[in-house]
Amino acid sequence: MRYFRCLLSLATALAVTQGMFAQNPIIRNQFTADPAARVFGDSVYLYPSHDILATEGRGRPGWFCMEDYHVFSSANLVDWKDDGVILSQTTVPWADPRAYALWAPDCVSRNGKFFFYFPAPAKDTTHGRGFSIGVAVAEKPWGPFTPQPAPIDGVRGIDPNPFIDDDGQAYLYWAGWGFQVAKLKANMVELDGRPQPIAGLPTAGLKEGPYVFKRNGKYYLTYPHVQNKTERLEYAIGESPTGPFTVAGVIMDESSECWTNQQSIIEFKNQWYLFYHHNDLSPNFDKNRSVRIDSLFFNDDGTIRKVIPTLRGVGATEASREIQIDRYSARSERGVSTEFLDTLNTFGGWKTVLDTAGAWIQYNSVDFGGRPLASVSIRVRSATGGALQVRVDRSDGPLLAAVAVPGGHEWTVVKAGLSNLQPGIHNLRVLLEQDAEVEIDWVSFE
Repeated sequence: MRYFRCLLSLATALAVTQGMFAQNPIIRNQFTADPAARVFGDSVYLYPSHDILATEGRGRPGWFCMEDYHVFSSANLVDWKDDGVILSQTTVPWADPRAYALWAPDCVSRNGKFFFYFPAPAKDTTHGRGFSIGVAVAEKPWGPFTPQPAPIDGVRGIDPNPFIDDDGQAYLYWAGWGFQVAKLKANMVELDGRPQPIAGLPTAGLKEGPYVFKRNGKYYLTYPHVQNKTERLEYAIGESPTGPFTVAGVIMDESSECWTNQQSIIEFKNQWYLFYHHNDLSPNFDKNRSVRIDSLFFNDDGTIRKVIPTLRGVGATEASREIQIDRYSARSERGVSTEFLDTLNTFGGWKTVLDTAGAWIQYNSVDFGGRPLASVSIRVRSATGGALQVRVDRSDGPLLAAVAVPGGHEWTVVKAGLSNLQPGIHNLRVLLEQDAEVEIDWVSFE
């Protein structure tokens, strides 16, 4: 409980902190899950659910707890902006304001408007308990969103996913007693016909979170599925938006740390990306999750190559930034580890610990630009002191700087001059020269 209380107070205190990064997880000022990513114009907008820590009288302790939705935006998948709360359980006329169950949402654009679909338990339980699905409408992707006065008639379930086909016909998919699909009317807030079940999918094990996209004339239905003990991301391919679909494979294997996973897949600037979640910032409680991004690729036959989760994430990092090398691309087998800077403030991020001569950690795709850089700064701490080498591309690659780390118990920023640095994008490697224990927070160049 002490861990939970600390997380709650920190989440409240840091709610206004800008904590968006290119590395995984990409949002670090709050817990986020179930990411629905959409390309609107020249930017990507992210509509996740918002995990908070339940306490007595505020949700169900020990379980999922969500009371509102934020939207985040980025023009490059590296710099993410929190555009604020777009909907709350207290602002939806028909929703139960005490349910704390605003689960996975999604958003789509049509005719200059933005339609945000979300599940919530209704105040009126005349037709039974469970989830209904509502729609909120806005003129901009960041809102303000105005919820419809009632949920969509004929829909009972969770995880709504809108999809507009090339011919302009819109569909809504959702989970609940299997997957359902129905056409939407042109107004995007009413069904155009009866829902129908989607055939051809696994019948054993929990399935949720349907997300459909189209590529080269094929329809891809992606979803989390509990094949064993936790959710893995799978997909099926069909010739029609309503199926039948044929199971085609696994997008991402299950995790042993986080029971859930949920996904969206987009193409942005000629590259495909998978958005998903993990419990990076809450390793002891997997109901507080965090959104990640990794690149996604297709085989020549249209099947999806399995995505291996990374800490590095996507995009190039400018050398002048505080490079969080703990979000590494590779590291030596011995003598290197990553830990939270402060276990009571997981939103503060991680540190790298090197403790064996020759141990190294590598962070790929650092953009050193086209102008000469003169120095490197590293925020370090070491009781005994030590010596670091900063290189590019590999351990025997060009030596950029030799950095002397002073002994002491406080964090300090040390600076060293640079040599042999060529312009462009390189992989950064930091190496420990001799046995010692050196902690590294970040590296930056100027």
